[in-house]
Amino acid sequence: MRIETQLAQLGSNKETKTGAISYPVYYSTTYRHAGLGESTGYDYTRTANPTRAVLEEAIARLEGGTAGFACSSGMAAVQTVMGLFARGDHLIVSLDLYGGTYRLFESLMTRYGLSFSYVDFRRLDEVKAAIRPETRAFFVETPTNPLLQVTDLHAVCEIARCHGLITIVDNTFMTPYFQRPIECGADIVIHSATKYLGGHNDVLAGLIVTKGEDLSEQMAGLHNAIGAVLGPQDSWLLLRGMKTLALRMEKHQENAYQLAHFLRQHPLVDEVFYPALQSETWEIQTKQADGGGGMLSFRVKSPALVGPLLSSLRLIAFAESLGGVETLITYPHTQTHADIPEETRRKVGVCDRLLRLSVGIENVDDLIADLAQALDQAERVWKEEKRDEVRDPIAPQR
Repeated sequence: MRIETQLAQLGSNKETKTGAISYPVYYSTTYRHAGLGESTGYDYTRTANPTRAVLEEAIARLEGGTAGFACSSGMAAVQTVMGLFARGDHLIVSLDLYGGTYRLFESLMTRYGLSFSYVDFRRLDEVKAAIRPETRAFFVETPTNPLLQVTDLHAVCEIARCHGLITIVDNTFMTPYFQRPIECGADIVIHSATKYLGGHNDVLAGLIVTKGEDLSEQMAGLHNAIGAVLGPQDSWLLLRGMKTLALRMEKHQENAYQLAHFLRQHPLVDEVFYPALQSETWEIQTKQADGGGGMLSFRVKSPALVGPLLSSLRLIAFAESLGGVETLITYPHTQTHADIPEETRRKVGVCDRLLRLSVGIENVDDLIADLAQALDQAERVWKEEKRDEVRDPIAPQR
C-alpha cells in the first residue's frame, strides 16, 4: 500500500475481537498469566503495551525498519539510543544541530565518557578526517535545525559502512512521508514525534526505528531498561495524529514554498533558508526525499527588527516547537539554541538576526499578510529609533 493509505489505516485492522476501527487505549500496567510460564505477550506495560505496540509497528513499517520504539519525548529517544555506546566511544555529529540534543551530549553524555565532534556533513572530506579509532557512529540531522542544510545521506551512510560505524538520522523535519533514511542506508532513525507526527501540539513523544535484528534486540533491551516509554493515552493520540500526516505535510510544504518566495523578495530580509531555494541543496534533497518540508528560516537586516516583528504578529504565534497545524515562529538565538556556545552559534550561522518558521496549514495569503504587516511595523520602529539617535546626540561638555 502507498504511504497515504498506510497512514489513514493505522490501527484500523488490529482489534480483531470487536472490530474497533480506532484501536483501544489499554491503561492496564500489568497482565494476568494463564499459568506458569504462560504469557499473552504482555506482562508489564513498561516492557510492552498493546496500544504502544500498534504505534511501534506502524512507525517501523513506515520507515522501512525492523522494529520501532515509542518514548516519552524526542530527547528520551535520543538518550535511549545513546545507551548503545560505552565510555571512550566517539560520535561525529551534525554541526548545525538542535540545541536540546547538543545540551544532552555536552552536559550529560560527556560525563559518562562519550565524546563528540561537530562537523558540517556537507563536507565529506571533513567527515572522513574526523573519524578516529574510537569513533562508533554518525549522528545526522537533515535538513538541519535551524539552517535547513541538507546532508547527502547515501554518501554519508556509505562512509559509515566502510568504517563499520552506525548511522543515526534525526528525521523529525521530514517525517517518513517525505524521507526514509533507512532506504538510504541509515541504521537508526529518530523522531521528535511531538512535532509533525503528532501534528497538533498536544502530545509529547519520541520514536526510534532500528534496522536489523541485532540492533533491534539491543534497542529493545535499552528501551525496557531505561524505561522512558510512551504512555498508552499518548500513544493513541499520536496514532490519531499520524492518520492525517500525508494531508498535513503536503499543505505545510505548499505554504512554506510560497512563504519562502515572499520572504526572499522582501527588502528587510537578507537570506532565506529552504531546501527548494538553493539548487545544489535541492539536487541532493530530491535524490533522498520527496519534498522540502514545512520548515524555513530567514535573516532580517538588523537585530533591531526582531523584537518589533515578533510583537507585531497577529496570526503567527511566537512560540517554541514546530510541526503543528498552527504556524509558529522561533528565535533560535535565545530559544532552541541558547545552550549552544556563542562561538559555535556564530560559526554555524545561528546569529541574532535569524528567525525560524514552522509553517502551518492556514490559508497562505493570511500568513503572508501577517508577515507583511509585522515587517512593516518593525521597519517603522527601526527607522524611528534611527531618527531618535540622530536627533539626540551626546550633549556637548560645558
